[in-house]
Amino acid sequence: MDLVNERGGKSGWQRLVAALLSAPRALRDDLWTVARDPLPRRGWLGWLPHAHAVLFAVLLLWLNLEDYGPGREAWELVPLLTVLQSAAVVLALSRPVPAWWLSTLTLFLIAELVEADRAFEHWPWNTAGIALHTLVLFLLALRVPPRIAAEALGITLLTGVVNLALATDVHNGVLTQWGVFSFATAVVVGVSLRMSRVARTRLVEQQVLTAEERARRTLLEERNRIARELHDVVAHHMSVISIQAQVAPHLVQDPSDELKENLAGIRENAVEALTELRRVLGVLRSEDARADGVRHAPQPTLDRLDELVGNVRGAGLTVTTETTGRPRPLSPGVELSAFRIVQEALSNAMRHAPGARVQVEIGYGSQELSIRVANTAPDAPVPPSPGAGHGLLGMRERAAMLGGHLATGRTPQGGYEVTAILPAPRPAAD
Repeated sequence: MDLVNERGGKSGWQRLVAALLSAPRALRDDLWTVARDPLPRRGWLGWLPHAHAVLFAVLLLWLNLEDYGPGREAWELVPLLTVLQSAAVVLALSRPVPAWWLSTLTLFLIAELVEADRAFEHWPWNTAGIALHTLVLFLLALRVPPRIAAEALGITLLTGVVNLALATDVHNGVLTQWGVFSFATAVVVGVSLRMSRVARTRLVEQQVLTAEERARRTLLEERNRIARELHDVVAHHMSVISIQAQVAPHLVQDPSDELKENLAGIRENAVEALTELRRVLGVLRSEDARADGVRHAPQPTLDRLDELVGNVRGAGLTVTTETTGRPRPLSPGVELSAFRIVQEALSNAMRHAPGARVQVEIGYGSQELSIRVANTAPDAPVPPSPGAGHGLLGMRERAAMLGGHLATGRTPQGGYEVTAILPAPRPAAD
């Protein structure tokens, strides 16, 4: 047991010695720098705090010169040091660590130069010197980690202890005690403000990351929903191909063995592709309980547009429709995406523009299908919807998936407009 304690004590002493030996290097790394770290502007205050700091330094320079004015041979350098002491405050606005070194050095040298004068009562620091160094420490603590601020405070107090140790006479220590309190308070307040600012910054960063993650999750959910719908469309066509390949030999009189073999291969490939498709995309179905209830429901097309508009009118929204060009059958993906875009645009109009009039325009071009859903301004202000919705994301994904594009935005009259262009080339037979 003693051996264990002895080993433990030895290890503890070794750690203590190692910490003491590494302290000078840590101090050098923390405080031996001239790095620029400007004091940021404070919102609507702008540069006003910086101007106040400069004005404060100039005012205390005048008070310092009153205390350490000319007239004593021993104080010849003191006026110059007081100027440097005020200059340290201005320097602290851009380079806090070098400014602190300058202010600490001037405090120490002024105390040494005036200590021999018995008539001087404010020693080792006068009121103006304490106020200036307090501001420098505060500006330092606002920009550096708490550890470095504590090291700077410790070195400042150590210089005061050295001044006292080198003193040749007994001086009044009341002002010294007040200076220690001021220095410590400046560091504590500065560190607290810095930690609060860092916490707010991290909170904003976390909010941004959360919003990005929410948007990414919303995008993935919408893509899953689109994939489930397209799975139904593709599965339907693969089933048709399989059935047609199975029936085709019976529609031909005396089909050749080569034809039967090719049709059997087509059916086999169609069944295999359909099985793999259901196996992979079936996972998406299992994540949506509602999907099980509509698994066998046919996917909507533009043929059901009148039914959709009728439901929206029943909800109290005034909707008019207009179709240009000659309607023709489109590919299932285009039909489904076009219907969903109109459906989502009408849903957004009901949510965000109650009482507005909505115009739905469908245009059949030779190479594309154009969709425009525009609503007028709502009758009353509508509160913003919480969270990230699927609407615009879903419409953009559907348009991009088909190689088209979608544009949204407010109209000059205060309404909102959704325009989508989907590739829909006319068949060559037309």
